[in-house]
Amino acid sequence: MSASAPAGQRVVHARDRIGRGPWFNAKGERVAASVADLHRDDNGLGLVTSLTEKGDIVAFGRHDMLTGSNRNGTLATGAPDTTCKNWTSSSGIARLGHHDKSGGGQFPESWNSAHLSDGCSPAELRATFGDGLFYCFAEK
Repeated sequence: MSASAPAGQRVVHARDRIGRGPWFNAKGERVAASVADLHRDDNGLGLVTSLTEKGDIVAFGRHDMLTGSNRNGTLATGAPDTTCKNWTSSSGIARLGHHDKSGGGQFPESWNSAHLSDGCSPAELRATFGDGLFYCFAEK
């Protein structure tokens, strides 16, 4: 299946816009050395390394992260739109990852593509154990 973007938008894959790495968390711990490393199942992301911008562990039970991505970092295409209308709407659905690499869904141990959300509103995101959080990648 080829990737498709919402009407009037071009396809942009997350893996193509985050740089080449390496990436570090807020405490300076390396979580991945390269794009290939980042998208391996055994990368350095997990419960104690996928931290908030302040260096805190994400609150228990809030592990869903908005990604819109497949496990390899390309735009998810399993539904007409998996990015809450390019992250501008509280309607639609989103592809979610698990920051702690645990839980339910199609790929429960995936940091970037565990399952679809029930919707894009704050209440719908909380219903599937999320708070509408994003990953933020910056090269050091």
